[in-house]
Amino acid sequence: MLKQIRQAGPWLLSRIEKMYSAAFTPAWNPFYHLGALTIFFFWVVVVSGVYVFLFFETSVTHAYESVEWLTHTQWYLGGVMRSLHRYASDAAVVTIGVHMVKEFITGRYRGARWFSWFTGVPLLWLVFPLGITGYWLVWDQLAQYVAIASSELLDVLPIFSDPMARNFLTNESVSDRFFTLMAFLHLIGLPIFLLFAIWLHLLRISRPTVNPPLGLVIGSLAALTGLSLLWPALSQAPADFSLVTTGIGFDWFYLLAYPLLDYGSPALMWLVLVGSSTLLCLLPWLPPRRRKPAAVVSLPDCNGCGRCVADCPYNAVSLAPRTDGLVYANEAVVDAELCTACGICAGACPTSTPLRRKSEFVPGIDLPGLPIRSLRDWTLAAAVQPGGEPGTRVLVYGCASGVNLAALRHSGVAVVELQCIAQLPPAFIDFVISRRHADGVLLLGCRENDCHFRLGVQWTDERLAGKRDPYLRARVPRERVATYWGGQVTQAEIASKINAFRARLRALGPYRPAPVTQSTYEVAP
Repeated sequence: MLKQIRQAGPWLLSRIEKMYSAAFTPAWNPFYHLGALTIFFFWVVVVSGVYVFLFFETSVTHAYESVEWLTHTQWYLGGVMRSLHRYASDAAVVTIGVHMVKEFITGRYRGARWFSWFTGVPLLWLVFPLGITGYWLVWDQLAQYVAIASSELLDVLPIFSDPMARNFLTNESVSDRFFTLMAFLHLIGLPIFLLFAIWLHLLRISRPTVNPPLGLVIGSLAALTGLSLLWPALSQAPADFSLVTTGIGFDWFYLLAYPLLDYGSPALMWLVLVGSSTLLCLLPWLPPRRRKPAAVVSLPDCNGCGRCVADCPYNAVSLAPRTDGLVYANEAVVDAELCTACGICAGACPTSTPLRRKSEFVPGIDLPGLPIRSLRDWTLAAAVQPGGEPGTRVLVYGCASGVNLAALRHSGVAVVELQCIAQLPPAFIDFVISRRHADGVLLLGCRENDCHFRLGVQWTDERLAGKRDPYLRARVPRERVATYWGGQVTQAEIASKINAFRARLRALGPYRPAPVTQSTYEVAP
C-alpha cells in the first residue's frame, strides 16, 4: 500500500501543483507555502480572537449573550472578526493536513529531516485542544456536546479524583470559574505552548519561511473576509443541560474524532488518538533504511570561507577555529546528524572546480557517496559519447528527485545525475562549454519554490545570475545554458524542452571560445 502511494503520489501531487501554479503563478502557489500559510492563519486567529475577547463575558449566564451581541449587533466588525477567527482556524487545519500529506508523499520526513516531522506531532496535540476550547466558550448546544464528550474522555484517565462529567449534569453545576479556566487555556496557555512548538519545529531548518508572499497573504485574507461576510459564523441554540442535544451542527475540522465516542467508547478514542500519534512519530524509521553518508571536510583543501555554511539548508555545516595549524582562521565542520547528503555544500565550495590543475581532485567539502571527482569523470565520459547533429550536443545535469534521467539519454544528449541541482558547481558549466565537451548545458531540477532540498533551485538561479558565490563566469555564453525547473513532469515535456534547446543551439552555430591563459584556470583563494 505504501509503495503504491509513493509511486502514484508524487505524480498526482505534481499535476495538482502545476494547475495551481498556472492559476496563482509559481511564486504564489499555496502548495509551496503551506507551513508559512499555517503560521499566517495562526496570527489571523490571534488578532481576531483578541478583538472578540474584548467583548466576551466570562460567565455562565452572559457568555452566550455576549457572543450573540457581537455577532448580530456589531456584525459589521465584531461579527466579521468572529467569522475570521473561525474560518482562519479551519484553514490552518487544512494547510497542516495538506502539508503533512505532501511531506509524506515526497519523502521529506526521513533521515535528517525526522526532527521536523517528529516535532510536528505535538503541534497537532496543541492545535486541536486550542480549537476545542474555543467551542466551549461560545456555550451553545455544540459547546454542550463538546463539554460532555470531552469530560467523558478525560474521566478515563487517572487524573481527577472526582469525575469531570458531574460538572455538566445540570445548568447550576457549571460555574463561572469554568469559563475563566477555558478563557485562560484558549487565549494564553495553549497559544504560548503552540508558539514554542512552532519554534522547535523549525529549529533545524536554515532560513525557514515563516511569512507567505504578500500576494498570497492579501488573497487569503480577502477570501476569508469574503467568506465571513457571505456565510458568517453563527451560534447554535444556547446550552441547556435539561435538554438532550440533537441535530447540532458539527465541525469536522476540529471534532473529527468525537463520533468515536458516540459509536464506541472513550477508551477506543484514546486508543485511536495515541495509536495514530505513535505511528506518525515512528514513520521516519518505517521501514528502516540505510542513511546516506554525510558530507566530509578535507582540511588541506578548506580555507574556511564559509560558503558551505551559508548555503546549507539544514544548518548542518558550521565554522569552528582551525585545528590543523594552517594560516586560515576557521574550518568547516559537518554535523552528520543534521546532514541530508544533498551536496549543496560541495556545489558552493570554490575548490569544487574541474578546471583545477591538481592531479588529485579533492574539494574542501564533498559527498562520499557522490563526490565531485565522480561528477567530473561522468562529465568527461558523457562528452565523448558519439552521435547527434554537429553543433547540437547537449549535456543534461539533473537532480535525482526529478524525472527519469536515464530515459533522456539518446543520440546527442548525455545525462549526469546529481543529488540536488545545486550540487553542481557553476565551474562545471564553464568547463563543459569552454572545453567544447558539449554545445550546450541543460539543468533540470525541482519545481521553482519547491526544491526537494528547499534551496537548491534558488541557489542555482542566483549562481547563474552572478548574485551568489560561486557564480558562473561572465565569459560563459548564457544562450548556451538553459534551465527547466519542472519537477516530475512527463518525458514528453522534457523531450520538447530538449528539442527546443537543440534548435536554439543549431541556430547559434558551432561555439568558438576565445583563447584563455593559464591563469584563467587557477582557483580563486
